[in-house]
Amino acid sequence: MSQTPSSLRDLEHHSAFVERHIGPNDAEIAQMLEVVGHASLDALTDAIVPGNIKLPAALALPDAITEEQALAKIRAIASKNQVRRTFIGQGYYGTHTPKVILRNILENPAWYTAYTPYQAEISQGRMEALINFQTLCADLTGMQIANASLLDEATAAAEAMTLAKRSAKSKSSTFFVHDAVHPQTLELLRTRAEPLDIVLRVGTPEEALQAECFGVLL
Repeated sequence: MSQTPSSLRDLEHHSAFVERHIGPNDAEIAQMLEVVGHASLDALTDAIVPGNIKLPAALALPDAITEEQALAKIRAIASKNQVRRTFIGQGYYGTHTPKVILRNILENPAWYTAYTPYQAEISQGRMEALINFQTLCADLTGMQIANASLLDEATAAAEAMTLAKRSAKSKSSTFFVHDAVHPQTLELLRTRAEPLDIVLRVGTPEEALQAECFGVLL
């Protein structure tokens, strides 16, 4: 028969935050230690960590805090951010993201709350966002296929060039590039093209129509 708590404070479980996010429970630890043949976590650590890198004393860490305290601390740190006007340019510009897209795609909790940060499955949410974006691009342009990349513009352009080279039926080794692409995109294309013996030809879109090439970047 359970005991009645003497005060509401007895119902507080401040360690729940840590237990929910960090590590196995005592029973699981005991089971794992039995499998590896050690009596305790300290004994396991002594067996696998070289003595010359093991600290002689425990780290001077602060006491654990509750979830509410952790969130408040994170918000306090985030509030120190200062939004400045950016002059970086070269393909990086300020944009406006509609709230419906922000909430239902970029901040959709169904895509990240089910996973811990180190699990690759969190990419499933990103993949779904990409397929939605690609489908929208195909609908707007009338093209049969469209591709979105997790990479920056320059790296994505280089990947597109190598993909075109591998899949094209043309025997040409020339890749045509619009002369208005950003300089860093062109430089990365040159870097990737050189060891692959791909010849870059830079010019206007009108010249691309006359060029004998396996792919075109506009």
